Amino acid sequence: MCRARCVRTVFCLLGMLIVLFSPLPASASEQTVVFLRLEGTVGVSMENHVIPQLKEAADEGAALVVCELDTPGGLVSSLRAIVSAILESPVPVVVWVAPEGARAASAGAFLLQAAHVAAMAPGTNVGAAHPVTAGGKDVPDKEMNRKVLNDLSAYMRSLAQMRKRNPDAAERMVTESRSLTTEEAMKEGLLDVVASDRQDLLSALKGRTVLVRGREHVLDLSSPQIRERRMTVRERLLQFLSSPDIAYLFLMAGVLAIFFEIMSPGGFVLGTAGAVLVLLGAFGLRVLPFNWAGILLLLVGVGVMVLDILVGGIGILSLFGLAAIVTGSLVVFRAPDGELLSAPLDLIVGMSVGMGIFFLIVVFLVVRSLKRKPESGMEGMIDEAATVFEALDPSGLVKCRGELWTAETETGEHLKAGASVRIVRFRGMTLVVRPDEKEGK
Repeated sequence: MCRARCVRTVFCLLGMLIVLFSPLPASASEQTVVFLRLEGTVGVSMENHVIPQLKEAADEGAALVVCELDTPGGLVSSLRAIVSAILESPVPVVVWVAPEGARAASAGAFLLQAAHVAAMAPGTNVGAAHPVTAGGKDVPDKEMNRKVLNDLSAYMRSLAQMRKRNPDAAERMVTESRSLTTEEAMKEGLLDVVASDRQDLLSALKGRTVLVRGREHVLDLSSPQIRERRMTVRERLLQFLSSPDIAYLFLMAGVLAIFFEIMSPGGFVLGTAGAVLVLLGAFGLRVLPFNWAGILLLLVGVGVMVLDILVGGIGILSLFGLAAIVTGSLVVFRAPDGELLSAPLDLIVGMSVGMGIFFLIVVFLVVRSLKRKPESGMEGMIDEAATVFEALDPSGLVKCRGELWTAETETGEHLKAGASVRIVRFRGMTLVVRPDEKEGK
């Protein structure tokens, strides 16, 4: 009997310990709302941030993931990867275009339609999803343009149909490049919620039924716990470098610094800074769809302009180099899938004009310096005035610039000490002089 009581007591204690230290069911994790801030170009860095965060939210059993979106567009490849992750996510995803003044342009419009709940803040806009090349123009080949347009139109339409939104209005954002305000998007059936801040958004989502992987899911947000997930330092650096204008500036500045270091060796600041800038630019290009022909044209253009300086040209080579730089800048980023991605045209024009003016000024100064009489060294002493220190008969000593030089007269004549002479030329280390006609007058 005593032994049986002891066994029962031990089992009771074990049961109490299990209850005390076991995780609480349906507690904080099921009420967690993860907020992701997505701004800038839809590219590799955003893709590498969003996809792992969606997986982590699913592993933690979060109730909801909210993507605060503000983007001008980006890569079709990254867009499709993020959309696929949203469609496969077991956790409902809300794409919220916020704060006021934000936009979901081009690729952002696809992300908004892919979300389980599409939300926008007042004063925002969505659309302009027509496919363009890296230069911001339509795909030049008509057949390819038709294929890309039809592909993205069908993609947008299918996303809207899946989320029970207006597929016709969604398709027109691609085919007609329509851009809609918050009110217009809500009126046309492209939007589910309008919310000015997070509290309004969560209140509007409370108790809402969404379709997640084919099953209805009710958002239980009675006591939500907000967790904000920001990009890591590495992801922010990648996002910064993957901007086309930053990569372009770093690359051009680095190449110029290296060329100037080669032209005036002896230091290390320009060479080191140029190498670092080129590496940073190359790192940005690695995550962007760049064109090798554009890179080559940029390098050749800078090289030709530097060559014009080295050979003392008259600026013709600089003009050819400038033309190569402008052409390379326009085609350095390629967009085979009709991606809205390019360095701003005003940046390209400003950079090219600035470099052209700089190199033409340098060429002008070089040419002018070649025509100028040397002011130092033995060549600079030609036609310099000197005073006979020791009589020339026909050789002796003269004093020029405070120094005594062996000299001889040009015609073999005799010149007394104190006479003024002009240096005609050098014969080895001996000065050949003649009487100073100006002094004689």
